[in-house]
Amino acid sequence: MSVGCSKFAAVDQKVEHESDLSFGERKMRAKFLAVAAAFLSLISTSYAVGTEPSASGLWQAVDDDTHQPNAWFLIRDSGGGIYTGAIVRMFLKPGEDPNVQCDKCADDRRNKPWMGLEIIRGMKRDGMKYTDGTILDPRDGNIYSAQMTLTPDGQTLVVRGYLGISLLGKNQYWTRLPDTAFNEIDPRFNPNPPPATARKAGAKPDNAARH
Repeated sequence: MSVGCSKFAAVDQKVEHESDLSFGERKMRAKFLAVAAAFLSLISTSYAVGTEPSASGLWQAVDDDTHQPNAWFLIRDSGGGIYTGAIVRMFLKPGEDPNVQCDKCADDRRNKPWMGLEIIRGMKRDGMKYTDGTILDPRDGNIYSAQMTLTPDGQTLVVRGYLGISLLGKNQYWTRLPDTAFNEIDPRFNPNPPPATARKAGAKPDNAARH
């Protein structure tokens, strides 16, 4: 009987040991799965951010009444995910001054030409939205709070300027221009200007449209 009891005791210890190993394995497996899930989530998030369209590029605004183009804007990342926007082409009506300056501006943009003027500042990117920025109306020098929203296809930029809260603002809908449009703006504002030989061989410049 004593031999039998010690045999059963040995079996019980073996079963208990195997149970402990099984619990340990399950714990290790659960921890591994949690780490793997977190890693995959990080990869997918990084991939999504990397593949999301950006507001950087050339955009065209149209006149609210005529629905004809009135300006092109260059949006760019000025560093640290902060975006700015400048006027790089104006479509002037007969009699309008191509050398107009922001004589009503009260900050460092005072008396700067409209052409090349940075009217959008401080836009912080958050995915497809850009917030906490400002937009300048060079006609009267007023500066408004602003935000931008990029449509999922990356082809339309909704620019909203407002005083106080965004609900009281107004939307403008800008359309993305193809990369070839960079060749139609003043080389001073082109982040990737074509070689001088290419400009000479190109089409005749549309002086009225570039002012």
